[in-house]
Amino acid sequence: MNHSFELPGGYKKWTFALLGVGVIALLYGIFVYHPFGHAAHGEITNGTRFWSVLLQNSTYWLLLVNASMFFIGVTTLALGGWQVALRRVPEAISSVVPVLGIINFLVLMAIVFGGRDDIYHWINKEVVENDHILRGKKGFLNPVFFTVWSAITLLIWWLVGQKMRSLSLKTDSEGHMDYEKAKWWMNQNIIWASVFIVFFGLTVGSTIPWLWLMSIDAHWYSTMFSWYTFASTFVAGMSLIALYIVFLKNRGQLEYVTDEHLHDVGKFMFAFSVFWTYLWFSQYMLIWYANIPEETGYYKIRVQGPFRGIFFLNLILNFICPFLILMRKASKRNYTLITFMAVLIIFGHWIDFWQMVMPGTMKEKAQLSFFEFGIAALFIGIIMWRVGAFISKHPLTAKNHPFLKESMIHHT
Repeated sequence: MNHSFELPGGYKKWTFALLGVGVIALLYGIFVYHPFGHAAHGEITNGTRFWSVLLQNSTYWLLLVNASMFFIGVTTLALGGWQVALRRVPEAISSVVPVLGIINFLVLMAIVFGGRDDIYHWINKEVVENDHILRGKKGFLNPVFFTVWSAITLLIWWLVGQKMRSLSLKTDSEGHMDYEKAKWWMNQNIIWASVFIVFFGLTVGSTIPWLWLMSIDAHWYSTMFSWYTFASTFVAGMSLIALYIVFLKNRGQLEYVTDEHLHDVGKFMFAFSVFWTYLWFSQYMLIWYANIPEETGYYKIRVQGPFRGIFFLNLILNFICPFLILMRKASKRNYTLITFMAVLIIFGHWIDFWQMVMPGTMKEKAQLSFFEFGIAALFIGIIMWRVGAFISKHPLTAKNHPFLKESMIHHT
């Protein structure tokens, strides 16, 4: 097995180039948009734009990389063997969670304790007291609960994810496992995967999208919103896994990963693009059909206002293109096509998150320019930096995993 991997110069150049562009965009935003000033309630300023863009990106990219640990968790609980040959790829991606978690928490705290009621209206106590809807939600839409639950969420994602990765890496140093040792090791994996999946359901599957995203439009709610957010970030997360598989295969790594494995990753990309569309349509169709004013307001600005083009572009990028291109078996085994579709899906769901955040904060003043794309470049650079550090430090094959042989002979 080829255990060592040195990052190619091109990868390092792209990483530092993206980080450089991102830092320039961040400094530009700080000096030009004056984000630390206070705006009158309801007033949209350049500071609103600054914090909205940071909120969108820090949330999207964090949930995207955390989807890799969800993938590890569910395949572990299913006693899946097919993915073991590529397991180190989602492990490497999930190692970014602590870094992005800290950034996300700092952004959230700056918004909440910086009094940015242009982002979250429920921060303003006077507004809450004069609004019967916000008064009814202040049991959980308040700075204390928001802060405590966000901190607990990020800490547990970090610690349990770290435990799962350490269990995997431990097998590299301990050598071949006999039956009893393998059984104990798998039981440990199942226990920690269970903890992660249950907590993932309580956070990504419910509360965290309510707090971080849906509370931007605090008068509006949807019981499908958290699942919609999950589907968006999970399919983007699987696309990132596909990108790194192709990247590493092209450099002679992952010797036991075949077209069969890439095909199955492509199946996830296809299936969850369809699942995302099902949730997109169900949420939109039910609100449109019921035509209740407090529900339709969320979609009015998106469908009839300045976001109309983005709203339907979102559907084209995230459903029509994946559906038509990834339906064929050959497409899911073609490195060029799978790379193109992975990039398209990641960008498409970045757009999806942009239109989740901006209509509620920037209204008709939202725009896509160097600043928005520059901040996205910063987060992509951070992901490339941390993933690169992991794959250059650790073996890329979990050689002593009990299910490795099953993965080596896997076929669909």
